Amino acid sequence: MTLRPATTKKRTRLECLIPILSVKSLRRSLNYYIKVLGFKKDWEDSPEIASVSRDKFHIMLAQGTQGHRGTWIWIGVEDVVPFYREYRRSGAKILLEPTNYPWAYEMRVEDPDGHVLRIGSAPKPEKGDN
Repeated sequence: MTLRPATTKKRTRLECLIPILSVKSLRRSLNYYIKVLGFKKDWEDSPEIASVSRDKFHIMLAQGTQGHRGTWIWIGVEDVVPFYREYRRSGAKILLEPTNYPWAYEMRVEDPDGHVLRIGSAPKPEKGDN
């Protein structure tokens, strides 16, 4: 019997990726993510941990038990401009207005615990690009 090498190797796929952010006050953070950033509460195991989501993407908020202050998260969106307008109206703490970079047209928002959400869409073509 001759053993043959596998011609196709099946990779195990990721099901989801959910950041867990350390927060000082779960109440304050839930309020900010829901009322200011437009997320909805999925569940809460008060007073320690809760999950919020927007569209099909989730973030867990953990009061003083997990993670570190000042985590940065990248959030890719179809168009960053409507998010910028929405967040200006809702009173979000905008650290960086939409700015064009080679990798994205990106803005930055900070939550009450110093976590930074980098929200970006495809970069804008530079003048002269076809």
